[in-house]
Amino acid sequence: MGISFEKALGIHPEALDFRVERSRVLASNLANADTPNYAARDLEFRSAVPEGSVSSPDDIVAPIPAMSMTQAGLNLKYRNPHQVTRDGNTVEAGIEQARVAENTMDFQTSLKFLNSKFNGLATAIDGK
Repeated sequence: MGISFEKALGIHPEALDFRVERSRVLASNLANADTPNYAARDLEFRSAVPEGSVSSPDDIVAPIPAMSMTQAGLNLKYRNPHQVTRDGNTVEAGIEQARVAENTMDFQTSLKFLNSKFNGLATAIDGK
């Protein structure tokens, strides 16, 4: 019986890919904070997960397909601003910075889970 890396690693490799793509989108929002008529966008994790692929946090039936910029474009959503500006820009710097921090913490969490999974697999292989 072989080790299935997809089952052993769960959703975390694909979650890291998603978090990288989301970082690019959020960075683009921040870079265009002063651009007239720029519409802030974001990626939603739930829209990247195919329905029925996750029945519980411990039961990963199928991995999320790897994200690419063209696939991520399908999941991009425009954000409604809390406060409308005169120039039509919907980027709110404080909110964007908070989402960048949130995304960074989620990335680090998935990275820590992957690290612990690899350490567990190494221990299982070594038998120590």
